[in-house]
Formats: sequence, C-alpha cells, structure tokens
Amino acid sequence: MVKYQDETLDRTFAALSDPTRRALLARLGEQESLSVSELAQPFAMSLPAIMKHLDVLTDAGLVAREKTGRTVACRLTARPMEQAMNWLNRYAQFWSDNLDRLAAFVEENPWQPTNPQSQPTPALPRVPASPSRGASAPGRKRSTPRGPSRKT
Repeated sequence: MVKYQDETLDRTFAALSDPTRRALLARLGEQESLSVSELAQPFAMSLPAIMKHLDVLTDAGLVAREKTGRTVACRLTARPMEQAMNWLNRYAQFWSDNLDRLAAFVEENPWQPTNPQSQPTPALPRVPASPSRGASAPGRKRSTPRGPSRKT
C-alpha cells in the first residue's frame, strides 16, 4: 500500500476548497507565469486579499513565487496536485471495482417483482410501549406555570 503524506494532502485539499483559489489556479493554468497584479486583475477584491489566497496556495505547494525587482511572478507547481490525483484515483478504482461487481450481480440475478395482491401483508398487532405503561392513565403535564415575578 502506498503511504501518502497526510499533511501535504490536507494542505492541498484545504487550498482547493476555496473557489477564489481554484480560479487563481485556473488562471495560472492558462498562462505559464503571471505577476500578482495580473493575476488579481479580474477579481473584485483587494490585492492584500489576493496575497492571502496566494499564501495559502504557496504553503500547499501549488504555486511558486519568484521575485524579480518589484514584480512577483507566480506559476503552478505540479507535485502536490499529482499526489492528490493519485489519492483520488485510488478511491476511484475502489468504487469502480465495487460498482462493477454490483452490476455483474444485478445482471446475473435480475429482480423478480411479486404481485402485491397475491401476498397480503399481515397486520401487526398494536402493542403498548411497555407492559407497565399499557394500563396507566396519561401522564400529567410536565411543565409548570410561571411563578410570580418580583417587582422592586
């Protein structure tokens, strides 16, 4: 069994959970490298907010930043995404195998509907919740009226 680095996967999926961060990754996927200001241009949020999103993506290893003079360029890095895809593919294979077995079972053993009129459903006898409660009178009201209020 392959041992996956749980912290790396946790950070990757946490970073991917936000729609703004996914949109930033999509923009970086369209071009090899973008400056932070170019990356932030279509978003209706402040540059510091974009920087916080980029910090999360950088901490997850999904984005690499490189500073040249006053310009910070961002680019995608593939390794964390590859690890996440390997993890997802493992579960996709598991479910695919199970669903294939279920389909084979259903094909081998087709369901035979029964005629509902031919087999009447027996009525269940009404049984009290407990024998001691069966002959008892209904219980009293649980709540009591509000007490007198103090006026000072």
